[in-house]
Amino acid sequence: MPFFGNTFSPKRTPPRKSVSLSSLHTLDRTTREVELGLEIGPPVMNLGGQCWKFEDGQWITESGGNVSGREMQRLKKKYAQLEEENNLLKLKIEILLDMLTETTVDYHLMEKEMEDIKIQHRRKK
Repeated sequence: MPFFGNTFSPKRTPPRKSVSLSSLHTLDRTTREVELGLEIGPPVMNLGGQCWKFEDGQWITESGGNVSGREMQRLKKKYAQLEEENNLLKLKIEILLDMLTETTVDYHLMEKEMEDIKIQHRRKK
């Protein structure tokens, strides 16, 4: 037998009504279009006096002095491409130098063998 009567069972609280925190639903259609705009466009932000725009998956600066952000990005891609090409050409030069060294060593060995054969041929006479 419980000391205070029945077991503890609090009353259920009534469900709350969901209230929108946005006041945009109260505005008429034209005011909403002015507030939100029909064409949103790419996201733009201003950091440290520079305007940045998000295009093609990257943030591009719109106010970059003499060179625009797109031009700077194009130049960076071109630089990376030229750097890659330069590395490839350096590798090819190394390979060609190795081949030239190998051929020169083979030539000197053949020349030495020819001299040895000539010396042996003279001794036989």
